[in-house]
Amino acid sequence: MITEDLTDEQRAFVESIRDFAKRECGTREQRDALTENGNEPHNQELYERIADLGWLGVAIPEAYGGTGGGAVDMCLLCEEFARGMIPMGFFSVSMITAGAFGRFGTEEQKQEIMGGVARGRVEAIAMSEPEAGSDVGNLSCKAERSNGGFVINGQKTWITAAHAADHILLVCRTDRTGNKHEGMSMISVPTGSEGLEVRGIDTMGGREVNDVFFTDCYVPQERVLGQVDQAWMQLMAGLNNERLIIAAQALGMAQRAFDDVLAYVKERKQFGRPIGSFQVLRHRLADLATEIECARELVYGVAQKVDVDPGRLLPREASMAKLKATEIAKQATLEGMQMMGGYGYACEYDMERQVRIAVVTTIYGGTSEVQREIISKTLGL
Repeated sequence: MITEDLTDEQRAFVESIRDFAKRECGTREQRDALTENGNEPHNQELYERIADLGWLGVAIPEAYGGTGGGAVDMCLLCEEFARGMIPMGFFSVSMITAGAFGRFGTEEQKQEIMGGVARGRVEAIAMSEPEAGSDVGNLSCKAERSNGGFVINGQKTWITAAHAADHILLVCRTDRTGNKHEGMSMISVPTGSEGLEVRGIDTMGGREVNDVFFTDCYVPQERVLGQVDQAWMQLMAGLNNERLIIAAQALGMAQRAFDDVLAYVKERKQFGRPIGSFQVLRHRLADLATEIECARELVYGVAQKVDVDPGRLLPREASMAKLKATEIAKQATLEGMQMMGGYGYACEYDMERQVRIAVVTTIYGGTSEVQREIISKTLGL
């Protein structure tokens, strides 16, 4: 989406985010201090300051502390915080979780979760298990009725932000009599609950994801989100939201990598002239710029469709946006590293960090292979 397509308010919003990023995390020294040298993707103190500006509630209704914006506004924020390398790494999963409560929550649940996100609280959602990743329907973590609530037993893995979240929105098995997509429920579990344990998993991106263990963990009935045994349909209703958020974030990563390598090739000299003047690099950058712009038009085109009809499911378009944006983020960072040579590989520069955080976007939220499968099915294949 080009600047001319934005409203005056949206343009001012983007400029405000860019000014904030330049002021608060515009240097490597600032970013290192905020992220413990790149090991922490999320700085809670900075995050709460951003919440005070009202930005975290950009796509949350005013009744729950937000500003009532739509999908385009949400994408603008996600793109710009990634482009500015603002360490608010748990915003995406918090908004994905908030979206589920916006669609299916009670008034009390919406106030708790959506209101909390707008105020700067972190939320998490737990689907994947050791034997249930892309095949979510194969999950086995179970919740059994007991004393007017549920007792939960099982394990979840790769759960983003579980160690920092106030609650974990658990997708679990509550009935086994139907097919694998039936009998699943969503339950909001406070992270301080007895019988819940969170263990961090070390990754290339730092402290992001966790194993979560439930051992006779009791939660009352009122913590169920939506209808018991209907989690699969509830998950499907949130795919537009989830994929757009990830796509917009990846778009920002791609643009930042491009911006950084473009500046580098204009300054770096070899054989008596800037390396950007050599045709091989000029053409590579021209191709990257084109691909990033294609991804941007796709992402914001889907966001505009969602704003026109929020209840419309867009499985093909949303999967295309997620596929294209995450793959170009990976491509832009890897090519950026290649064009910068040894400096791109050195920890002294940002590009190696950008590679580490971009590659995983093609995996979480549904791998690129899963997105291609979804797209191919919409083609009748």
